[in-house]
Amino acid sequence: MIDRADPEGAIAEAAERCSNWGRWGPDDRLGTLNHLDSAKRREAAGLIRRGASWSLSLRFDVDGPQRGWRRRTNPVHTMLDTGTDAALGNQGFPHGMGGADDVIAMPLQCSTQWDGLGHIFDHGKAWNGRPAEQVVTSDGDLVTGIEHFAAHVAGRGVLLDVGRVVGGGELADGFAITEEHLTATAEQHGVEVGRGDIVLVRTGQLTRVRDGWGEYAGGPAPGLSFGTAGWLHRTEIAAIATDTWGFEVRPNEFDDAFQPLHQVVIPNIGLLVGEMWDLDALAADCVQDGVHEFWLTAAPLPITGAVGSPVNPIAVK
Repeated sequence: MIDRADPEGAIAEAAERCSNWGRWGPDDRLGTLNHLDSAKRREAAGLIRRGASWSLSLRFDVDGPQRGWRRRTNPVHTMLDTGTDAALGNQGFPHGMGGADDVIAMPLQCSTQWDGLGHIFDHGKAWNGRPAEQVVTSDGDLVTGIEHFAAHVAGRGVLLDVGRVVGGGELADGFAITEEHLTATAEQHGVEVGRGDIVLVRTGQLTRVRDGWGEYAGGPAPGLSFGTAGWLHRTEIAAIATDTWGFEVRPNEFDDAFQPLHQVVIPNIGLLVGEMWDLDALAADCVQDGVHEFWLTAAPLPITGAVGSPVNPIAVK
């Protein structure tokens, strides 16, 4: 049972019980991605049967979900060179050649993304017990920058469509997904979740906000219960991603708390967390063919020192 009045105690207990500090040595930069090794990737490659593929990313454009929460904005896309420039002969290229160039400015966590291990601290400690001030400075994440993940996030993906199994399609905002919900969903799908898996949890929230974002980014949402920390640690999954903005249930399950599950899983478990993934089309196919496992590649952009990254995950069956 969760004591709503004691988030500090609950976080401390879960952090100690689920800690992976030192598990892969004092210099580790990958956290739970260590569970996803070459043998697991070889197994996962065998899941490709049809060659059908899905992008699990939202579009990166000015019509995205951001509304200014924590100074996060939607991407601003600007053309540097256009067809008009080429037609007017303003580009200076020889023999009739013309071209277009563009630039984008955006927070790295404004749409479909990964949280890096330097994104969240617990009482001044970053992943593996390092002092936060020595890890992330004004120069970026000097130790666990997202660039270190770039070659590793590819393997077996497992979709747990909790929204469909538990909610009949969608879960209400504020619905806390428990370990029991996760295991029951996996059982109904006929899959086992284990070491090295990249787990995708569909709540259905994204389905109902497509035509009007509302408070999708930063507001109430279904999500994982704080009580799932033990499951996330015990299953030895490599990563987890959801179709919501913040991965865990909002409002949180304590009277006065902000993202307590993040505080346990990122700096203490070393878990790679993804948010705002578009799982609907993949989920619809899983309903049709009854297969909820697939090859998944979801490399972050190797942005040196970044504590998060946009991603275009690709699922292949």
